[in-house]
Amino acid sequence: MNELINFGAKVQANELVYQPIFAKVKVHLHASDFESNRPVVLTVGTFDGVHIGHRAVIDLLTQRARELKGESVLLTFHPHPRTVLHPEQHQLKLLNTIEEQKMLLRDAGLDHLVIHPFTEEFSRKTPLEYVRDLFAEGIQPQKVIIGYDHRFGRNREGSFDSLINLGKVFGFSVEELPVQTIEDTKVSSTKVREALQAGHVAQARRWLNRPYPLSGQVQRGEQLGRKLGYPTANLLIKNPLKLVPAAGVYAVFARLEGEQTWNPAMVNIGTRPTIESDATEQQIEVHLLQGGRQCYSERIDLRFMKRMRDEVAFDGLKALKQQLQQDEINARSYLDTVQDSFVSN
Repeated sequence: MNELINFGAKVQANELVYQPIFAKVKVHLHASDFESNRPVVLTVGTFDGVHIGHRAVIDLLTQRARELKGESVLLTFHPHPRTVLHPEQHQLKLLNTIEEQKMLLRDAGLDHLVIHPFTEEFSRKTPLEYVRDLFAEGIQPQKVIIGYDHRFGRNREGSFDSLINLGKVFGFSVEELPVQTIEDTKVSSTKVREALQAGHVAQARRWLNRPYPLSGQVQRGEQLGRKLGYPTANLLIKNPLKLVPAAGVYAVFARLEGEQTWNPAMVNIGTRPTIESDATEQQIEVHLLQGGRQCYSERIDLRFMKRMRDEVAFDGLKALKQQLQQDEINARSYLDTVQDSFVSN
């Protein structure tokens, strides 16, 4: 089974709007679904976050495909292997849902995306069985591009050297991409997660080369924000594995379901200690700075730009309102300066 996804986005000055399609990526839901009559250059990995290190792999992949007058193919897995191998104790938080991951690959120039099901049975394949089933009998690459630390097969037994040897058996060459760095820091999905879990969304944005995305369904709340003059949309994040940034107040861009324009907004993540001093359940509250409509049960997409402050307990609602007024000034000022360069991906 496969599906054709059209992708494309353009940002106009002072108006953040999705624009007409410019690329097509064919998505296959199993390695055996893939076929091509042209030379295939393949890369493989989880690609959670599609950060700049991943982008370097994809850039080399598409370059090699052009040189061979062939097609570029990215092979990834769903669900994430750690959730299958350690279902009770993986403690994994994902940077992207599978749908976000598809969308993030829209501008990478790929010809094909293969999302192969990862199961417990699949995890027991030896490196030989893995390469035989996915590569030789499935995608049939002429060249494979992998990151510097890629491992594969049962118990991660497969290495770069073993892939080279298997390539000689099954008729493909292997090329390794050196580690990509920014200011001598290795870029990895783990480092991006750690940055977000510390609230460092600006640092994460540099590594991702775009703002961190989060989407949720609007739930009816207590409407206390409306009484303070700051009505909020309370978001429910449906995927329990999706990483939510650290508690605090953030400047973000937000888009309501069914709309194209991205609006400036501020978000509070936390337990609302001024309202409920003993609360433990985290809430995500979005206040649109240019107003909005009633949108219960609809989706709101967020793009995190900057963390403005910690979530703190104030001495009453009056003090809270005064701080919200200052938060609004700070958020508007900052978002105005970055609006023209904002890329929503």
